[in-house]
Amino acid sequence: MSTVAIIDYGMGNLHSVAKAIEHAAPGLRVDVTADPARVAAAERVVFPGQGAMPDCMRELDARGLRAAVLDAAATKPFLGICIGLQMLFGHSGEGDVPGLNAFEGKVARFPERMSEAGLRFKVPHMGWNEVWQRQPHPLWEGIPDGDRFYFVHSYCVRPDDFAVTAAETDYGGCFTSAVAQANIFAVQFHPEKSAGAGLRLLSNFIRWAP
Repeated sequence: MSTVAIIDYGMGNLHSVAKAIEHAAPGLRVDVTADPARVAAAERVVFPGQGAMPDCMRELDARGLRAAVLDAAATKPFLGICIGLQMLFGHSGEGDVPGLNAFEGKVARFPERMSEAGLRFKVPHMGWNEVWQRQPHPLWEGIPDGDRFYFVHSYCVRPDDFAVTAAETDYGGCFTSAVAQANIFAVQFHPEKSAGAGLRLLSNFIRWAP
């Protein structure tokens, strides 16, 4: 039976992700694990999380998972979600900490902005927003361009190379809301909380053969 490992480094509601994947792909073995050996044995890997970047990086290292994450990101279908996207970048302004550097670029806090009507864009960015696809990708199959996904975050990624940007979202200005490169696809939004569009993306990930 095919297995997808959901990496458990103590941050985030991993069981919501697991339940969404089980719903999207019945019959798939879903393994929520902090064991590097089980991550290495899985055919696919999901790297979710929520919370502060310094805490996430510290817990990842404390559990001995850094090498397993980097190996999975280099060798098998890999889906990053929320902080699991941000941790793939080189450096975060949240706590001034280095990330895993799978992508060159940084993670920066949303600036305080006002709309043309004089309304303040609140930080964190929380709720449903449109995701505009900037490159074709198998994970977008069956998902209309501009479909809405659920976000909760105060920081966003800024890739050095725009070519890795798979989607953008406008929140007082455009930011990268998904990246794609080789066998990695990572998103700032939460597909497990994004109703039909999110379940379709997870289903696409399970079928994806990069």
